[in-house]
Amino acid sequence: MNSLVDVELSRYKSEYFDSLKKFSLPEEQEQFTALPLEKLEMTNETHPIVILCNKGPVGFFVLHSSARVKEYSDNPNAMLLTAFSINYPEQGKGMAKKGMDQLEGFVNQSFPNCNEIVLAVNKRNIAAQKLYGKVGFQDTGQRKIGKKGEQFIFRYLL
Repeated sequence: MNSLVDVELSRYKSEYFDSLKKFSLPEEQEQFTALPLEKLEMTNETHPIVILCNKGPVGFFVLHSSARVKEYSDNPNAMLLTAFSINYPEQGKGMAKKGMDQLEGFVNQSFPNCNEIVLAVNKRNIAAQKLYGKVGFQDTGQRKIGKKGEQFIFRYLL
C-alpha cells in the first residue's frame, strides 16, 4: 500500500457534498446500508462522519447519541454507528479498515464522554462482520430482527 495515503475521519462539512452525492454501491451492498445523501441530517444527537483519503471523501457513516442507542446498549455513554459505506470505486484499497482504525481516537477527541460504540450488522453481510472484527468490535451475542433480516449486535469499548 502506498505510504502517502492519508486516511482520516472528519465531521461532515458542506464542502464534501458534491463528492458524497457521487457515491455508488452495488445492489448487494446497498441493501445493507444507505448512501450518504440519505443520512446527512445533523442534529445534537446525529453526527455524519466522512472518511477522507488525502482530503477527499471515500467513506461515510453516522454516529448517534440519540434514544436509538438504547435499542443496542444499556450504557448511557454509548453511541450507535450506522450507514457505514465506502464509495464503490474506492473499495478494495483498505480504506474501510484505515478509516475504522481512526474511530477510537476520533471519538475520544470529538465525543469525550463516549466509552462504547455499538452497531448492528446483517447476518448476511459477511464482509462487514469481518471488517468490524478486524478493527476490534466484538459480537455481543445479542440479535435483533431488522428490515432486512437478522442483525448481529457488535460493540467496541473505548
